Amino acid sequence: MSTTTFTAAPAAPVRRLGQARVAYLLLWAFLLVNLVILQVMFAHPSRPVPNTLTGIGRFLGLHLGFVMALQLLLIGRVPFLERRIGMDKLTNWHRWTGFAIFWLVVLHPTFVMLGYAQLDRISFFAEIPNLAKQMPVLLGMIAAVLIGVMAFTSVRMARRRMSYETWHAIHLVVYVVIVLSVIHQIYEGASFANSDVTKAYWWGLWAFAVGSLLTNRLFVPLVRNLRHRLRVVAVVPETDNAVSVYIAGNRLDRLRARPGQFFWWRFPGHNSWWQVNPWSLSAAPDGRTLRLTAKAIGSTSAGLRQLPVGTRVYAEGPYGALTTAGRTRENTLLIAGGIGITPIRALLEDPELTGDVVVLYRARTPADAVLIGELRNLVQARGARLHLLTGRTADGSQPFSPESLRGLVPDIAERDVYLCGPAAMATTVQRSLRALRVPARQRHVEAFRLGV
Repeated sequence: MSTTTFTAAPAAPVRRLGQARVAYLLLWAFLLVNLVILQVMFAHPSRPVPNTLTGIGRFLGLHLGFVMALQLLLIGRVPFLERRIGMDKLTNWHRWTGFAIFWLVVLHPTFVMLGYAQLDRISFFAEIPNLAKQMPVLLGMIAAVLIGVMAFTSVRMARRRMSYETWHAIHLVVYVVIVLSVIHQIYEGASFANSDVTKAYWWGLWAFAVGSLLTNRLFVPLVRNLRHRLRVVAVVPETDNAVSVYIAGNRLDRLRARPGQFFWWRFPGHNSWWQVNPWSLSAAPDGRTLRLTAKAIGSTSAGLRQLPVGTRVYAEGPYGALTTAGRTRENTLLIAGGIGITPIRALLEDPELTGDVVVLYRARTPADAVLIGELRNLVQARGARLHLLTGRTADGSQPFSPESLRGLVPDIAERDVYLCGPAAMATTVQRSLRALRVPARQRHVEAFRLGV
């Protein structure tokens, strides 16, 4: 382990912001209000339930419609949520909501077909082609199969066997699923035809979810990119497998990007339109240029070295809650693993990051430590401390155990902790932070997880 130590800068008062708490409260209120509405709908159906089995199927179908609309909001990159809750938590919720959709998709038609099979006095399997003759039901069945494919590719074992680009392309099917599901609900859903009030509810819910998606992922990015006209101005290799891309444009200060945030990046003309990657800013935005630094993991990141100067850039953002806006303490601990150093390095340039700052940077070898020269200059300039933690875990190196963290930063429970790195490392660090009784409000995390 290599360690560089400097004297800390003077501490300054910290603003205590409740932005994340407000976002959580609004989300819970949204969930509870809609769940109450669903129960009222189920209690007052538009037509009688033929039997208990179809009643269970209808109940599950009601909740399936709502959860799918909720999923659209989670993948809609709503700035209010992205900048207060953060990509890490939203991606995790998106994943679990996806599995909830999968099970509802399995159980909803199963109970409906069991109920109708009982009414028609035929077998369950004979009822499937019988119902499939109705076009709305067939569309629902197709949507169910597509959801099954997406669920399978989201299983950890399957994800490890495919590139990020392949996984992302498969999950674009979600938009086809939404269209098929809405058509199925309009023509087949009992609750949709219940009354004018229920129709207004479902149309309003879908309009809100789809409108948020189109606004935040299409219209706003289009307007911003037309305004700023982003272009690649320099491509600089940092290590054998890492590269920095400098991007310039018009009036970049109007993006209001903050150190620690990220954008979703596309390079039209160099990559396919659907290839998009979330890369953090690796330097504090100065209003004139933006810089991203990426490690060659997938085909898109590996191809950044061949980006010609002048290449057009299409960016969505800024997103992310890994900023000083959520600070609660005067002193700070910054933890990074691998290429997760990029937002941490940008945070070191944030003038709002005051007080005593300690940086823990985990890399396999010193040669793998991206931007290490810049880090040393920054910590020296601001009087911070840097610990470069190298070695393999398989060789017994456990730099993020509770004992190791307490040894490196004895007052860790009195600091805000910012963490960015691979999911496995983030899980280990968070487990240690809980063991060291670092309050949740002091933990600011962004892990590398797949997201659409």
